[in-house]
Amino acid sequence: MIDIRPFATLGSFRNEWLNARHHFSFGGYHDPDRMGWGALRVWNDDEVAPQTGFDPHPHRDMEIITFIRQGAITHQDNLGNRGVTRAGDVQVMHAGTGIVHAEYNLEAEPTRLFQIWILPDRRGVEPGWATRAFPRSTGAGLTVLAGGRNGDGERGALPLHADAAVLAARMAPGERITQPLATGRAAYLVPASGSFTVNGHAAATRDGVAVQGEREIVITADADGAELVLVDIRE
Repeated sequence: MIDIRPFATLGSFRNEWLNARHHFSFGGYHDPDRMGWGALRVWNDDEVAPQTGFDPHPHRDMEIITFIRQGAITHQDNLGNRGVTRAGDVQVMHAGTGIVHAEYNLEAEPTRLFQIWILPDRRGVEPGWATRAFPRSTGAGLTVLAGGRNGDGERGALPLHADAAVLAARMAPGERITQPLATGRAAYLVPASGSFTVNGHAAATRDGVAVQGEREIVITADADGAELVLVDIRE
């Protein structure tokens, strides 16, 4: 089963500094048919205005992955962590027993990002934060950015306290990627830029694609190429 969720149908929120779209119910947006996808609970598509951001706020018992599409985000938390994650890179925060953090766009341009929340396999883990650059070129296939599946750590992924993985790829025009999907697993993927087909179903920029019950995912970039982010999770 492949369900294309057009960008125009996503939930939305906007104020003077944040323009957000929600793939799943979040904040004031509630859709009983879009409460999550397996352990994937949140996928927010955020644009943060320059010199603004999210003031300190708490999280608990959640794995939070931020993929920067444009610009940069500066993170700081009550554990003493501080760092900048730039376009193409990823940061992971383990909320665990509790963490208070802030995220600011201190750049001269808007920052555009995906923020992805995945439910952990167990509650009460030690909180933490890490960021890493993941250079990717076309033709390299999917890179595991963060993961808690067997073998993800050996692939250089940032760790997750969940049987899940966040992967990304840059695709040349017409490039094809085949990703197996094991029994009992599902996927959710979004074109960060460009467009592609997924098992023959067309997805435009920033559409959501929910996949379940497929043995493999065949992604074919359209004429302008594409960049994609994919989450692999248990159903």
